[in-house]
Amino acid sequence: MEKLVITGGTPLKGEVIISGAKNAAVAILPATLLINGICTINNLPNISDVKIYCEILEKLGAKIKWNNKNEVTIDTRKISTTVAPLELTSKFRASYYMIGALLGRKGSVTVGMPGGCNLGARPIDQHIKGFEALGATVETGQGKIIGKAKKLVGNSIYMDITSVGATINIMLAAVLAEGTTIIDNAAKEPHIVDVANFLNTMGADIRGAGTDTIRVIGKKELTGNATYSVVPDQIEAGTFMVAAVASRGDILIKNCITKHLESITAKIIEVGGTVEDYGDSIRVYSKKRPTKANIKTLPYPGFPTDMQSQMGVLLSIADGTSIINESIWDSRFQYTEELNKMGAHVTAQGKTAIFEGVKELKGAPIYASDLRAAAALVIAGVIAKGQTEVYNLKYLDRGYEKIEEKFRKLGAKIERINE
Repeated sequence: MEKLVITGGTPLKGEVIISGAKNAAVAILPATLLINGICTINNLPNISDVKIYCEILEKLGAKIKWNNKNEVTIDTRKISTTVAPLELTSKFRASYYMIGALLGRKGSVTVGMPGGCNLGARPIDQHIKGFEALGATVETGQGKIIGKAKKLVGNSIYMDITSVGATINIMLAAVLAEGTTIIDNAAKEPHIVDVANFLNTMGADIRGAGTDTIRVIGKKELTGNATYSVVPDQIEAGTFMVAAVASRGDILIKNCITKHLESITAKIIEVGGTVEDYGDSIRVYSKKRPTKANIKTLPYPGFPTDMQSQMGVLLSIADGTSIINESIWDSRFQYTEELNKMGAHVTAQGKTAIFEGVKELKGAPIYASDLRAAAALVIAGVIAKGQTEVYNLKYLDRGYEKIEEKFRKLGAKIERINE
């Protein structure tokens, strides 16, 4: 079993370069299935979710060539099957994007029920509603999702809830559909815009991504033959912003889009951090104990649910009592039990957690329960007094490229050990 051993107490200082966005990459890779051609994608994060997706694409008949650890060329002209390997698709949540992509390209798809982090109920009813509105039939059962469509035809679709996954999935299915599809109450996250930009680069006609209404004008074929660069990861950037303030350090975060970080920046300033915005990089520093703040997670441009646990670590050592309301997922406070092992005073019930700030955390063996919790617990180890051991690194490796190396370059005393 692998673990991270962290000796805490060192302020983080220096520069860090942000990788490509995990949430964009795992939607762009299945989007290549819509292309009857070849494309090259660079600035891919070198993480386990990306590697598994490429393995799935190869089993479907795509030819994949890694040009370097962050760039891949994909030839999807000869897709030989629409049945994705169930043992791979069940490993992560974003495998459901193959439903929209394969329905759009081939009119048929079989995938395993999506896996990933246990964050509570994560239904795909909005996805299915969209597929059916376009003319598909979708059945679920025995751990599988089976979709079929003789022909997809554009339609007007209103999202009952603002869902990132459903917005992207319906967009994928609509790209090759006949006529125009309008998605109302669409999610507006940066990676939705990135997927739309990728598809438009490959010949699609998608308008309005990043707004409440997305219009997709169906095309007969996408031919690709272009290169696309994945957007920088706003959540990784936010993770290091929090780490800078929590450790009372000074970090210059490079290769980021600061516009995407505005809700995080506002909270960093509220708790006493200083932020200098340079457009494609951001400097965050602090020399004092953070102050209390209240947070409610919301769809973009609100405070992201994927930053909630990292901010929770910061608030656990803040001066005063803070409250976090989690409005997206039911089970995202599991990490607070681990913080309490380190001396934090956190009371979590349902979708609310109360953080009574302590002056310091103390090192302890702790276990990650999901991807973002894993990153949060790394921050906790970096700021804690003494030695911390972080387990369940499979979650960390799903979304962060060589995170311990990046922390080590900032001065953290952190090592990955195989027990």
